[in-house]
Amino acid sequence: MAFDPGRIETAIGRAARETGHPDAAVAAQVARAVADELGRRGHGRPVAVEQIQDVVESQLNAAGFDDIARAYIIFRQQRAELRTAKRLLGVRDELKLSLAAVTVLSERYLLRDNRGRPTESTGEMMERVAAFVAGAEDTYRAGSSAQWAQRFSELLRGLEFLPNSPTLMNAGTPLGLLSGCVVLPLEDSLRSIFTTLGHTAEIHQAGGGTGYAFGQLRPAGDGVGSGGSASGPVPFLRLFDTAAEVVQLGGRRRGACMAVLDVSHPDIFDFIAAKSGTPAGLAHFNLSVGVTDAFMRAVARGGRHRLINPRTGRTVSEVPAVEVFSAICDAAHRCGDPGLLFLDAINRANPTPDAGRIQATNPCGEVPLLPYESCNLGSVNLAQLVRGGRVDWDRLTEVVELGVRFLDDVIDVNAYPFPELDDASRATRKIGLGVMGLAELLAILGIPYDSARGVRLGGRIAAHIQRAAHAASARLAETRGVFPAFGRSRFATTVPMRNAQVTSIAPTGTISLIAGTTAGIEPMFAIAYTRAILGRHLLEVNPYFDRLTRDRGLYHDELFTEIAQCGGVRGYDRIPAEIQSAFPTAGEIAPEWHLRMQATVQRHVDAAVSKTVNLPATATVDDVRAVYHDAWRAKVKGITVYRYGSREGQVLSFASPEPAVPHVDTAFAGGCVSRFCEF
Repeated sequence: MAFDPGRIETAIGRAARETGHPDAAVAAQVARAVADELGRRGHGRPVAVEQIQDVVESQLNAAGFDDIARAYIIFRQQRAELRTAKRLLGVRDELKLSLAAVTVLSERYLLRDNRGRPTESTGEMMERVAAFVAGAEDTYRAGSSAQWAQRFSELLRGLEFLPNSPTLMNAGTPLGLLSGCVVLPLEDSLRSIFTTLGHTAEIHQAGGGTGYAFGQLRPAGDGVGSGGSASGPVPFLRLFDTAAEVVQLGGRRRGACMAVLDVSHPDIFDFIAAKSGTPAGLAHFNLSVGVTDAFMRAVARGGRHRLINPRTGRTVSEVPAVEVFSAICDAAHRCGDPGLLFLDAINRANPTPDAGRIQATNPCGEVPLLPYESCNLGSVNLAQLVRGGRVDWDRLTEVVELGVRFLDDVIDVNAYPFPELDDASRATRKIGLGVMGLAELLAILGIPYDSARGVRLGGRIAAHIQRAAHAASARLAETRGVFPAFGRSRFATTVPMRNAQVTSIAPTGTISLIAGTTAGIEPMFAIAYTRAILGRHLLEVNPYFDRLTRDRGLYHDELFTEIAQCGGVRGYDRIPAEIQSAFPTAGEIAPEWHLRMQATVQRHVDAAVSKTVNLPATATVDDVRAVYHDAWRAKVKGITVYRYGSREGQVLSFASPEPAVPHVDTAFAGGCVSRFCEF
């Protein structure tokens, strides 16, 4: 290969900083000597990587930098091990992703031959997706797809923006479904229930998730036409969970579902307890109770709450509102479910109220939808948009504009498995542009997540994205037309829009792992931890923290192992205070700061914000009650808590015995350690 003096200097500089030689002149001096020696040996011919590395080591030793040479040797060994592991997976990785990302891509995303071997590289996957989605462009301007395929490819390969997982998996394949999730209707008849069950199977087979409102189903014990009695919503919930277990995308993805039950349903207590008593039950479902402002006010003033049969509309009984609320908080304290959906807040923002009242969301709660609407999601990687110690607002605008266009194109090339989904998705053309990497961006800028500065910047970024995204949708409307339901929407008397809904904050799940950044707007889950990869538990460190400690000369051989024993750096006196404050983990952040960040961002988002309020194992039911009540007052659209250790099988765990080392599953990227986001 032809050697690159710049890359040699970078590698030497890294080793020099690790060993207390931060002077850039050292790296430059040795790099020049290496280049001279390689020039003498090679006479212009290509040289092997191993030859280059051998010369680097010999020149470092000759210059008296034995300690830098040792650090360089270790770095060289680590890179060689990484290349070997990727070769074992059969993956060509020109994007230089993490081993965890390549492992997940190999298992779930990359195209394979009939023997199960990957047939595309990481970069080729991005090019496949870009080219397929850009095919929509020819509908509006013949011959323009190649130009947009190039622009989309650069965006994806640069990891500045990624779409939801089904788009990465299915673009240009026979499966063809590109939507992350769908809300499906459930009416009070066996025909409707089993029609929806069949549609669920089709969605899950293609890798999508599903959300449902179970509130139309008659309560347990109610009469049915055959003369018997109804089973109520909860047994049907178990039926759908079993179907999700059976129908998976070749075993590569969990079926992900959201079940919502209105707080006035007579079976609400059974629904609330549906997961808390059975740790392994309903493994594919997140649960949320749909609550109204009237219910929350009744809780606050000690009022009573009516339980109403949805079939007859008649009141079945009245109970103290606080009794229902306490049951919700107790169950959430025990297992993380149910969360709350604030239905009035959701419907105040419903862009098409004439089409019906929204009763359900996608599995992670960030996209409230009407029946048969789908969510086509993509996220901007904020960590890639820091230049010279500041947010690159101009590039952020450009990425947002490209992201909106990309997601609008997704709607056109999407292969919807049944016509109702096609019709509803095209009628409103809802998209969900969000973010990932907020916590990493704050750390790069040295701003604590749990600070007024951090929350203000989070809000400023969300507001900037909202303005840019709405402007991009309006420009598309000028050339492509408004969404078909525009005349019956809240936008009808304002600015023409291509999309009824533009922004949404997803937890990002796997795509943030691929991008190598933090999930959604969540804090870092740990600074150093072990991850299950290829049958081993490998130590991982937050990449920016790794670079920072080496650049600052703080690195030593045991540093990351010591940090991994507790997961975080706050209180670790070998790290300067300003770095400690910039790297809080989710469990170290007080609940009020989690909620302040969510509420601030929500003010600048069309749909909803998926966010978990992490609580320590010692948190009480009263702590959960306070978070849920404060969330309603803060006007968020949904809220989820998770008390550490309250559910078996959580994907982030601390090893035993002490010292505790955080351990995560292969695909875990952050967010809630109990609920999951596959998208």
